[in-house]
Amino acid sequence: MNEDEPAGGPLSGDRLSRVRERGGLNDQSQQRIGLHLRALYDSVVQQPVPDRFRDLIAQLDETEPPLDGPTGANGL
Repeated sequence: MNEDEPAGGPLSGDRLSRVRERGGLNDQSQQRIGLHLRALYDSVVQQPVPDRFRDLIAQLDETEPPLDGPTGANGL
């Protein structure tokens, strides 16, 4: 990377070629990783929300801010 290339930006053109030349991942490896990550994400999404989290969310939903009270730390 040099000064003209944004850090963490998308790889394209010459930059992509240089990454592959230095031992970067090929398309097949990227696809396999993507599939595994997607499967892991899907399994996490399917898990139920823990009871503790549900209780905390319910407590937050029950508390309402006062209508005529201060709205901030300084009463603004």
